[in-house]
Amino acid sequence: MRALKKARKLIERNPGKPAAKILSSLVVALESEQPFGLSDLYQLDYDDFGLAVELLTEWRLDRYYSSKAVLLDISMQAGKLQEDQAEPVAATAAAKP
Repeated sequence: MRALKKARKLIERNPGKPAAKILSSLVVALESEQPFGLSDLYQLDYDDFGLAVELLTEWRLDRYYSSKAVLLDISMQAGKLQEDQAEPVAATAAAKP
């Protein structure tokens, strides 16, 4: 199971638990690109600390993949733009006797 799903389940099961609060704060900080006190992670037990590290790793990978998707989308748009610009030139050349 992915860390994102594990963290969600932990938070859903007991949102008042200190680990759930810390993980929730971590997720909000990551999403909003706001500072997060690393010392809060040391309040977690060993397993929850490991979950937080996995969460950070997956968050970074997901960010990489979404950046890759944006790059792919822009690349496809650029290719389409080049095709659209080439069509009028080809049509004009075909119309000349």
